[in-house]
Amino acid sequence: VQLQASGGGLVQPGGSLRLSCAVSGISLDHYTIGWVRQAPGKGREGIACYSESDGRIAYADSVKGRFTISRDNAKDTVYLQLNSLKPEDSAVYYCATDRLPQRLCVPNMIVYDYWGQGTLVTVSS
Repeated sequence: VQLQASGGGLVQPGGSLRLSCAVSGISLDHYTIGWVRQAPGKGREGIACYSESDGRIAYADSVKGRFTISRDNAKDTVYLQLNSLKPEDSAVYYCATDRLPQRLCVPNMIVYDYWGQGTLVTVSS
């Protein structure tokens, strides 16, 4: 199982970015994908999850209404659209998944078996 996150960068407050998580070795039809971020000097924060098997997409309160998950079936890729970015959104963003299929999609979850390498998002003027 491999996950590769990309798309981070430097953006001004109020700006947008789209993060990508390219997945191989599992089927997105059966495995939950989580997005987790870690700001400098802070612990990991689960912010969103996607589960095709139970038709669920969920977001933590800190990003609800600003971030959106979508999927490209042809590319085995899950996207996280980040809008209305704030300085406090600055962090390394990871996508992750479990070794077992059909895991319940819980947006605040931070315990996963497989992780991508992370992509840095910096929100600053």
